[in-house]
Amino acid sequence: MSAVQAYGLHKHYKSGKASVEAVRNVSFEVSRGELFGIIGPDGAGKTSLFRMLTTLLLPDKGTATVDGSDIVKDYKAIRNKVGYMPGKFSLYQDLSVEENLEFFATLFKTSLAENYDLVRDIYVQIEPFKKRRAGKLSGGMKQKLALCCALIHKPVVLFLDEPTTGVDAVSRKEFWDMLSKLKAQGITILVSTPYMDEASLCDRVTLMQEGRFMTTGTPGEIRDSFKKTILAVRSADMFRLLQDLRSFKEIEDVYSFGESHHAVMKDGYSLVNMESFLASKGHTEIYIQTVPPSIEDCFMQLMQYPHE
Repeated sequence: MSAVQAYGLHKHYKSGKASVEAVRNVSFEVSRGELFGIIGPDGAGKTSLFRMLTTLLLPDKGTATVDGSDIVKDYKAIRNKVGYMPGKFSLYQDLSVEENLEFFATLFKTSLAENYDLVRDIYVQIEPFKKRRAGKLSGGMKQKLALCCALIHKPVVLFLDEPTTGVDAVSRKEFWDMLSKLKAQGITILVSTPYMDEASLCDRVTLMQEGRFMTTGTPGEIRDSFKKTILAVRSADMFRLLQDLRSFKEIEDVYSFGESHHAVMKDGYSLVNMESFLASKGHTEIYIQTVPPSIEDCFMQLMQYPHE
């Protein structure tokens, strides 16, 4: 049995005369013990999807089960066996770290000591601040406290909605290290994130935009599906370079990517032609190198050709 199964989940919102499809007929499965990532920008529908799967929001259409329990009929059972960490810090900011943990343990009729082995690696990092009010913690410590509270009843499935948004790079790495350890203990984890580089840390991922899943697979499978050549291009004038590359007929698509511009080339392109073209436009310090596709490159291609 899969840990999570969804078939045709759909959710739309009405605001006056406007109607927005937040989740559009989404279907997928997550295996037990899997770390499954939902990758997409703000507004893609990630939070609405998580709220439906954790029984906080009713779908307009479709069905889903979590650990074999229906999200509508068995909502009470689901709430007792899932952990949910929303994107916005939602613990009691006027309570101390210790008081928040005790409160959530009481809700689930358990204690920190009962499941200490599960949260030990996280708790030892926040224990020195256990008397501090939650609202006074740093961003990284808030996330660790929220994760600890979500795990305190030893959930079967853990839902994490953009857990690393707004935290520093070191805290991001520490958080993903903790997720790897939780996965090793058999917990199924679904995590959403706008950071494309975090896709490589998941067993499987789906790329989501405008309420729908564009593609699903392992990070390697998604990267391997990109069949075009990508050139990383730089010059002394990066702003003008981007404008000029857009007018070069042998380029299919071009966009900024870190310190370079990524140019997706048409079949039969000529590197000599590109160099001559850029030189004719007055560019100097030209640098061109073939690079492997990243998850972000795949996302950009799917955005351009969503039905291919």
